[in-house]
Amino acid sequence: MLLGTLYALLAGLIWGLVFVGPLLLPEYPAALQSVGRYLAFGLIALPLAWLDRKALRQLGRADWIEALKLSLIGNLLYYLCLASAIQRAGGPLPTMIIGTLPVVIAISANLRNARRDGRLPWARLAPSLLLIALGIACVNRAELRELQAQTHADLRSYALGGLLAFGAVICWTWYPLRNADWLRAHPDRSPRTWATAQGVATLPLALIGYLALWLYMSATHSPFPMPFGPRAGYFIALMAAIGLLASWVGTLCWNEASQRLPTALAGQLIVFETLFALTYAFMLRGQAPPTLTFIGIALLVAGVLWALRIKPVPPETVAERAA
Repeated sequence: MLLGTLYALLAGLIWGLVFVGPLLLPEYPAALQSVGRYLAFGLIALPLAWLDRKALRQLGRADWIEALKLSLIGNLLYYLCLASAIQRAGGPLPTMIIGTLPVVIAISANLRNARRDGRLPWARLAPSLLLIALGIACVNRAELRELQAQTHADLRSYALGGLLAFGAVICWTWYPLRNADWLRAHPDRSPRTWATAQGVATLPLALIGYLALWLYMSATHSPFPMPFGPRAGYFIALMAAIGLLASWVGTLCWNEASQRLPTALAGQLIVFETLFALTYAFMLRGQAPPTLTFIGIALLVAGVLWALRIKPVPPETVAERAA
C-alpha cells in the first residue's frame, strides 16, 4: 500500500507538468501539441522496446490491440482535449475539472470492480469523497473570482474550455479502469514492459495524426509554419521532455501503483496530479494561490489521507453478499 501510494505520488508530480505545456506554447495548435508529444513518446519508446524486446514478444495480438486503444483514448484524445481546454480557459479551470477524476474514478471502480478488488464500503468512502469534492469546489470558487475580475474575459472561450476538460475527464476515467484490468489480468507481466508497449503503439497513431494535420494545414493554406512552428527548437525540446517524463516515466509509475492498489483507491490518488498541476500553474503566474485555494488543497489532501485508511471488503465477502 505504501509503495503503491509513493508511485502514485511520483506519477502525479510528473503528470502535473502536462498542464503547463499548452501555456508555454499558446500559439501552437492543441492538435499539434498532442501528436507532437506522443510522437516524441513513441520515438523514445523505440530504444526501450529494443532493450525489452524479449518481454514484448510475449504480448499477443489482443494485447497490442488493447495497447492501441489505451494509447488512442488515454493518450492522444485525452491530451487533445486537455491542451485545447487549457488554451481556451487557462490552467486552473481545466485543472480543477480534471481534479474531479478521483471522485469519478472511485465511484466507477467501486461499481465496476467490487468482485475483483473488494469493495470500499460506501459509508466509509463517502467522507473522503465529500472532502475531495469540497476541496475542488473551493478552488473552483477562487478561480471564478479571478475570472470575474477580468474585464476582457472571453466567457464563450472559457465555457468551451470547460466542456473540453470534461471530455478529458471521460477519456481518463476510461483509461485507468481499462489499464488496471489488463495489469490485474497479467500479474506476471512487467508494468515497465506495458508502459513501453503503449509507447510503441502510440508511435504510428501519432505519426499518422502529425501527417494528417500537416496535410490539412497545407490544404487550408494555414499561415502556421509546419512542421515545427515558429519556435522549432523550443517546441521539439518541450515535446521530448514531456514525452519522456510525463508519458513514459509517469505511465511506468502509474502502472506500478495500479498493480499494488485497489482501482477505487488508486483513482483517488490522481488528486496528486491536480495538486502539482496547480502548483506549477501558480508558479507560472508568479503569484501565490489565494486563501480559498489553500483551503481547497488542504481538503483534497485530507480526503486522500482518509481514503488510505480504508481497507476494502474482501472479494469473497462481496460475492457472498451478492449471492
